[in-house]
Amino acid sequence: MRNLATGISSRDDRGLVHAVIEIPAGTNAKWEVDKSDGRLRWEVENGKPRVVQYLPYPGNYGMIPRTILPRELGGDGDPLDVIVLGPAVARGAVIAVRVIGVLELLDRGEQDDKLLAVSLDGPFREVHGLSELDAGFVGVRPIVETWFSNYKGPQKMEAEGWGDVERADQVLQAAEEAYATREAHP
Repeated sequence: MRNLATGISSRDDRGLVHAVIEIPAGTNAKWEVDKSDGRLRWEVENGKPRVVQYLPYPGNYGMIPRTILPRELGGDGDPLDVIVLGPAVARGAVIAVRVIGVLELLDRGEQDDKLLAVSLDGPFREVHGLSELDAGFVGVRPIVETWFSNYKGPQKMEAEGWGDVERADQVLQAAEEAYATREAHP
């Protein structure tokens, strides 16, 4: 079985980003790629499989392989998260997506940015940036921001705004470089 955290490149040869889907859109079971072995596991909290006690995820949620948001730069030490707008995708699938922006979040004071991407099929396939998303799909960004600001409960997540495609690429490049540096100097 391939390692979903390290055995896949962060981008394909077209420059599209690889997203490993941990939580399909419309579901609440909190699965994640285990950083130690790259396997997908149902997260356990207080001895029980974790289920988010809120509305279901508003998009496919996952991570970008071969990335890390390092603690020394204010991150949470985990791979970079991604929200993929489009039809529900099977848990564990690795899909190529187009990044259109970034939701900048703090999770109890730690940077926990979420790249916003679109599936290459479905209604969002022609969207290349946040302004196109806003023009063609009114309300999607506020829904995503409200969901991620509140799903853990009051005052745990803080939205700091949105970054455009260029800002999202800066976040992605920094996470790729942090991963490469850590691999070169474990």
